[in-house]
Amino acid sequence: MYHHVKKLMYTVNIGEPDVRFGNMLLEQFGGANGELAAAMQYTSQGWNCVDDIGRRDLLMDIGTEELSHLEVVGALIRMHLKPLKTNREAAEADPLVTIAGGGGLNLFDSMGNAWTSTYLKITGELDVDLRSNIAAEARAKIVYERLIDHTQDPGTIGTLQFLMTREITHMKAFQAALDSLEKSPFSVGLLKPTPGIVDEYFNGSTGDGSEGDSDMRGPWSSSFGLRPIESEMNGGKGLSVGDIDGKIDGEDRGKQDDAQKATTSAADEAIGFNVSGKKATGTAKRGAKRQAS
Repeated sequence: MYHHVKKLMYTVNIGEPDVRFGNMLLEQFGGANGELAAAMQYTSQGWNCVDDIGRRDLLMDIGTEELSHLEVVGALIRMHLKPLKTNREAAEADPLVTIAGGGGLNLFDSMGNAWTSTYLKITGELDVDLRSNIAAEARAKIVYERLIDHTQDPGTIGTLQFLMTREITHMKAFQAALDSLEKSPFSVGLLKPTPGIVDEYFNGSTGDGSEGDSDMRGPWSSSFGLRPIESEMNGGKGLSVGDIDGKIDGEDRGKQDDAQKATTSAADEAIGFNVSGKKATGTAKRGAKRQAS
């Protein structure tokens, strides 16, 4: 159940309206990294999360706050676009918003592209979704920084600074939720990667470039057990593709499957384990999927 409280989370006030800047702000209303996308992503993840009701509450808390941020962004945009309703010269700066939207809000980005659910990253795997959310908050933070760089209005800057700051707050919460799963950052899903080839860094960009760039080495090719491998085209042995020999069960899950579950959860059967904690057979897994559906 949702309940709308009319008071904004942050009170918006501006000086002189700036129609062109209002158009830029639309990026954070209906754009790929905007507040609507964040609200729908986190909320949908929360509705989908039945195997961890604690972290589900986190997703719902932040998804709901993002709706509040959407309202704040909307108020700021509406104030900046106000001249579109009465001023012909201002209206010509954005005919789409003026004519199609009546000079107000609509689900478009700053270039007039319609909002789409393809912006959302929802996998149903909690740690993967949390990583996506951390990245989403980082992208939104950068967008707010760039918007701040293009206005001198104190009220607008204050609003954007508030919104930008909350992105970092959410990053902290998502990171804490991810850390509390106590699993390796490279442990994803149920299947282990194939040893050997998993540690091979493929040197696929070689030679000297026209901008002073050359074949470089760094921690990205030698950390976490990685080692550089040259391609056959460059005199090397290439990747150890012969190491691949079917799937390998038993990926480290940390505490990902130990949380309190919702009553609608398919529980252990859905993640490949029976109630005794032993690995389920293929038949048991298939049966669990039928029951869950």
